[in-house]
Amino acid sequence: MRRLCVIGDPVAHSLSPAIHAAALRAAGMDDATYTAVRIPAGALPGELPMLRANFIGCNVTTPLKEEAAALCDRLDLFARKAGAANTLAFDRDGGIAGWNTDGEGAAVAVAEACGVERVAGLRIAVLGTGPAARAAALGIAAHGGRVAVWGRRPGAVSALVAMTEGATPWAFEPVDAAFSTLPPGTELPADLADALRAAPAVIDANYGARAALGARLGRPVADGLAMLIGQAAASFRIWFGIEPDVRAMAEAANFRFREART
Repeated sequence: MRRLCVIGDPVAHSLSPAIHAAALRAAGMDDATYTAVRIPAGALPGELPMLRANFIGCNVTTPLKEEAAALCDRLDLFARKAGAANTLAFDRDGGIAGWNTDGEGAAVAVAEACGVERVAGLRIAVLGTGPAARAAALGIAAHGGRVAVWGRRPGAVSALVAMTEGATPWAFEPVDAAFSTLPPGTELPADLADALRAAPAVIDANYGARAALGARLGRPVADGLAMLIGQAAASFRIWFGIEPDVRAMAEAANFRFREART
């Protein structure tokens, strides 16, 4: 039996089990399962023996991505630069390999919201400087997007700009899209809110009840489902070395990609 899971806190709301279950069914992997395991902040080191004994790998969500990266024996370039891992694989020799597929998911979500196949050449504002923002900025830049960064801490903005090729701080100049990793309920300065209302497309990395940015701005905002599916598909490729059925994954999340993408 090949068992996988998503870990974090909270995690009961996660759509990852449904998305991955659909991909496993579509691939004919009847011996594989995917579930959710709640692990609070700071508890991951103590839970590693349980995870290794029961799972071949896992996805990692808030607030454990930085903890996960620190525990890995090997990290891919994106996880190493972001200092955060959202995909783990447990080696038979006890080692842990980590990747960050959130950047891939962010690039998919931005392209979807902008109605294009690729983000190459687009100017994208990334809001926030935490693990999700770092991964998003790196992933969008890796796909040819031009990144502008906004955050409350000037030092953190400077650090993210420095690690992201071609990035600059965002001074609210026009962009093709804005990608927000801000937590629900974050106070929005008036000039930031005005810039977001003027942006052609806005994506909230949150999904479900946590995706409240659109209501606060009074405008249409894409939620994080496209990102969730994109990063999940990348994780599936890492674990199994095959292409997942993205249409089945999207249907499990009740998300319809543009026809051009399907």
